[in-house]
Amino acid sequence: MATQTSEPDRDDRAPTPQTLAPTGRAPAGRAVRRLVLALACAATAMAGLDIAIVNVALASIQHDLGAGPGTLHWVVVAYGLLLGGFLLLGGRLADHLGRRRIFLIGLTVFTGASFLAGAAQDAGQLIVARGVQGFGAALVVPAALSLLAVTFAEGPERDRAFGLFGAVGGLAGTVGVVVGGLLASGPGWRWSFFINVPIGVVLIAIALAFLARDGRSDRVGRLDVAGATTATGGLLLAVSALHHAVEHGWFSGSTLVSFAAAAVLLAVFVRVEARSAAPLIPAVLLRNRSLVTANLTAFLGLCALLSFIFVGSLLMQQVLGYSSAQAGVAWLATTATVFVAAMAGARLVTRVGVRGLLLLGLSLVVVGALWMARMPADAGYLADLLPAFLLVGVGFGFCEPAVQLGALSGVAPSDAGLASGLVQTMCEIGGAAGVAAVSTVLVAGSGLDGFHAAFAFIALLALLGVVTAAVGFVRRGGRRDIGSGTTQCDRTSARHAMIAPDSAPCPE
Repeated sequence: MATQTSEPDRDDRAPTPQTLAPTGRAPAGRAVRRLVLALACAATAMAGLDIAIVNVALASIQHDLGAGPGTLHWVVVAYGLLLGGFLLLGGRLADHLGRRRIFLIGLTVFTGASFLAGAAQDAGQLIVARGVQGFGAALVVPAALSLLAVTFAEGPERDRAFGLFGAVGGLAGTVGVVVGGLLASGPGWRWSFFINVPIGVVLIAIALAFLARDGRSDRVGRLDVAGATTATGGLLLAVSALHHAVEHGWFSGSTLVSFAAAAVLLAVFVRVEARSAAPLIPAVLLRNRSLVTANLTAFLGLCALLSFIFVGSLLMQQVLGYSSAQAGVAWLATTATVFVAAMAGARLVTRVGVRGLLLLGLSLVVVGALWMARMPADAGYLADLLPAFLLVGVGFGFCEPAVQLGALSGVAPSDAGLASGLVQTMCEIGGAAGVAAVSTVLVAGSGLDGFHAAFAFIALLALLGVVTAAVGFVRRGGRRDIGSGTTQCDRTSARHAMIAPDSAPCPE
């Protein structure tokens, strides 16, 4: 279990999650906890919505701004690139400068960039604004999850909070496709960005009025600038290389150079961390088996999920003859199922634990992908597509709260922002890697056979996630799986019962 380290020159140690309020000064009351949950969910939904909201509006954007085919995809890529590259830094900044402060800065940047994107007069302006949006989201998301981690004590209430947070996050990505289509066909594509402005202003006003200021105990020591620079640069290059590989090939010279540069920067980051007195990623986090396993599982899970949505959308439009709007509406079944399953999963995790819920959820994704791998050319929605969409929706809904609970269990409050940034980074990189890899499989095939191979590959990714969760979240001795029911540890010490699988034994 990650432990709180003490510093010789300070006596304001951060309280345990059981007593830490948003400011670290006093226990958070029920009204405060609900307000923090509402703010975190709303801000994360806004950021998640913009991942996919422009996908169905690209044709309109191209017509209005005169963007060429080689430029247009950067309207989508720029957002994901900056979001994935800066999430880790955003999480550490939340720990270093205060969660409330970074949450507000991120919201302000995101809202301002949304207005600039809506007002863009050419493709270059829009792409830059989208990148700034992504940077703002990279500050908002880990700060929001960190606020939840230190506001809710480990136990059923935190599980429910993470369940709702995960449900909203999963809901936002799929709803973005539908909302983007409706706005593009109604008031116009610019409202895909303008809609964020009033929402962002309201959220900023609420946060300023009701979130208490950050206290000294909300902050850790100095920021590892060298580690932050090399880690962010390496992640940016890695995500960029994944997108580049889809367009130019995995073995093209430019792709290989990008991957090599990313590897060099990340290797330098490892060396810097080994010598740093205040590393960006403390060694105690890397020894937290639960955190490491949750991150690997999140990577593989998002690889499978976003690849499933990507290939499923292409199948509906290229093989089954669906329009963009019809394809977007078809995903509503998955959207609604993710939300309901995540809320149910938040309660179910207290009975079956993180490991059990992840095994169940990812197994459902495997079955859903294999169901699509035998899809006929004349497939109908109700008989052929809907069963798979529901299975994947339930499976991913179960995984959302389980991954977040696993990633933050046993993590000290001073590292909650970093742990949040880590798991969100793995999700973003996992999604990018999955889409890039499955695109290669899809192109290598021909017609419907290519889609069958792509779905079989997605099933393999989800199966690897099952293996990772099964091996990583292990039961040892009298200890219980994270989030599961009462054991001897609970009767001895409720706090030590909610620990990572590799942490200290149950107290005597």
